[in-house]
Amino acid sequence: MNQNNDFKFSNNVIGIPLAFVFIIWFVYWVEIKFGMNFNKLGVLPRTLSGFKGIFFTHFIHSDTKHLFNNSVPLFVLLMSLMYFYRTVALKVLIYGGLLTGLLTWIIGRESYHIGASGIVYLLFSFVFFSGIIKSHYRLVAMSLITIFLYGSMIWYIFPIKEGMSWEGHLSGLLTGILFAFVYRKYGIVKEKYVFSKTEFDERFDEDGNYIEPSTEEEVEIPSIQYKYIYKIQEEE
Repeated sequence: MNQNNDFKFSNNVIGIPLAFVFIIWFVYWVEIKFGMNFNKLGVLPRTLSGFKGIFFTHFIHSDTKHLFNNSVPLFVLLMSLMYFYRTVALKVLIYGGLLTGLLTWIIGRESYHIGASGIVYLLFSFVFFSGIIKSHYRLVAMSLITIFLYGSMIWYIFPIKEGMSWEGHLSGLLTGILFAFVYRKYGIVKEKYVFSKTEFDERFDEDGNYIEPSTEEEVEIPSIQYKYIYKIQEEE
C-alpha cells in the first residue's frame, strides 16, 4: 500500500464536518424559531422511552453557549478524523456515536443527557490513542497536537461541574479507546523495516550461531600437460 495516497485531501475532509455542525445549529434554530424543546429526545438512562435518545442526543443542545463550545472542537477533530483516518472515519463517527449514546444510557444519571460532547470526546480519544497505537510519525504528531489543544477536557469525565453530563464524556472517551484498538491495523500503519541479507548474514543461523564453511567441497585441480622434446630431435 502506498501510504502517501492515504494523506490526500478530499471534499469530505471539510464537507462532513461542516454538514455535522450545520445540522446541530439548524436543530437549535428550529427550537428557537418555533418555540420547541427537544430535550426529551435526549438519552434518559435505563428507560425504554429514553432509549431513542441514543440516536438523537448528539444533535440537541440546551443553549447557545453549549452549542458553541461543542461546535469548534467538533469541527476540528472531525476534520482530523476525515483526513488522517479516512478509511474508517465514517465507521468511527456512526458506530462510535451510537455506542457512546448506549453507554450513556447504561451508566448515566436519571436525567436527560443531550449534546454533541460525547462525539467530541469520542473523536478526541480516537485521534489521540490511535496515533499512539499505530506509531506512525504523522499520526503521533497529530496526537500531540490534539492533546495540546484539548487535553484539558480530560477533567470533565469526572463529576466536577453541576449540570454537565460527565457520563456522556466518559462514554465517548472509552468508545474512542475501544475503536482505536479495534481499527489499529486499518488505514495508515507504521511500516516495519526489513533488512536485506548479505553473504555475511548467510554465515549465521537463526540463533546467531556462526556456520563453519564446508570442507567437503570438491576442489577441481587443473591438469597440467607436459610435452618433451628430445635433444636428438633438436640436432636433426
